[in-house]
Amino acid sequence: MQRPLADEIRPKTLEEVVGQRHLLAPGAILRRLIESGAEANMVFYGPSGTGKTTIANIIAEKTQKTLYRLNATTASLQDVKDVIADVDTLLAPGGILLYLDEIQYFNKKQQQSLLEFMENGKLTLIASTTENPYFYVYGALLSRSTVFEFKAVPPAEAEPAVLRALSIAKERAQIPLEWEEGLPSQIAAACGGDVRKAVNAVELLCQAASVQDGKLCLTCEDAAQVSQRSAMRYDKGGDAMYDIASALMKSLRGSDPDAALHYLARFLEAGDLVTPCRRLLCSASEDVGMAYPQAVAIVKACVDTAMQLGLPEAQLPLAQAAVLLATAPKSNSITEGIGRARADVRAGRTGDVPRQLQNVHADTTGFDSKQHYLYPHNFPGHWVRQQYLPDALKKAKYYEWGPNKTEQAAKAYWEKIKGRDL
Repeated sequence: MQRPLADEIRPKTLEEVVGQRHLLAPGAILRRLIESGAEANMVFYGPSGTGKTTIANIIAEKTQKTLYRLNATTASLQDVKDVIADVDTLLAPGGILLYLDEIQYFNKKQQQSLLEFMENGKLTLIASTTENPYFYVYGALLSRSTVFEFKAVPPAEAEPAVLRALSIAKERAQIPLEWEEGLPSQIAAACGGDVRKAVNAVELLCQAASVQDGKLCLTCEDAAQVSQRSAMRYDKGGDAMYDIASALMKSLRGSDPDAALHYLARFLEAGDLVTPCRRLLCSASEDVGMAYPQAVAIVKACVDTAMQLGLPEAQLPLAQAAVLLATAPKSNSITEGIGRARADVRAGRTGDVPRQLQNVHADTTGFDSKQHYLYPHNFPGHWVRQQYLPDALKKAKYYEWGPNKTEQAAKAYWEKIKGRDL
């Protein structure tokens, strides 16, 4: 039985590792740590297929420690105790290097069981996770470790791994193996930064290759089918989802309709309607606001239509809402205004509601039976000067008119009625 291609191609040296130049380029701190044989506890954080396990294997070779591997999705507290039991025995004379994959699935007690041995140096921990370690890794364990973030491998850096995989597949093949021009770069681009996925795609293509003129031929058309949708990273509730949501919101705010459609498309391809709908509804008030107040109603209608239609038709009203918001004039006067008001409330700057604004039932207390409220509709322009804020805040200014056409028109209207004291 042949070894999986992804296992056979796994790099043995730092020079063979693709990607992670920010960590492994000459002079980079992780590379210096590995080359010096330093025994440091580390947390590797990043997407799948970016070299976390490979680097752990290389570190184990350098430190000459006994390497133990556990996967937190299946390991128990007893498995951890079994590893610790080998400390200071002939099974691990040079100490233990524990590679703990998917550490986010270990509970607090399981993570705490490692602390004592990490503290005295008898156990070196390299943990990996695809989730933000600052949310999922126990604080005391994290304080004893250094976090290194692994990034998705760019297509240009993933392509050499694809070529190496094709070369091995060619050596394995019992009949000549050929591939169409552009196939390696196509696979590298479609893997979404996951080198393991790219190598697996090569292996699958070879297994399904058709024979033409006595040769196995790998085609770009087959590669497209094998790698379809794989370039997209999306994990509902995970970092990738929040990154895309943030990018969508910032693209709307930045008035870039093309970027807004791109990030919306990533949600739609993942089948997530709820998250982009929330972002679109929020942006209508947060970023467009008073510059185009009707945007709230239009976006709400688009969202309601999308939820009733479902996918794939939902893409149309949501795209309409995204383009509307991205191309609409912008104003954050509402965001700034309510922010200032809430800051005063949180700080305890409130005061009593002015007597003239209190509920009419307050008159029954017997104190100052006249409320002295002036009804604005009884005055010209439906406005009359009176105090609305509490005494302690009567000069507070929360809302500032935005420079856009809509707010400036409203400002001019009220300046004419109230005078120049806005």
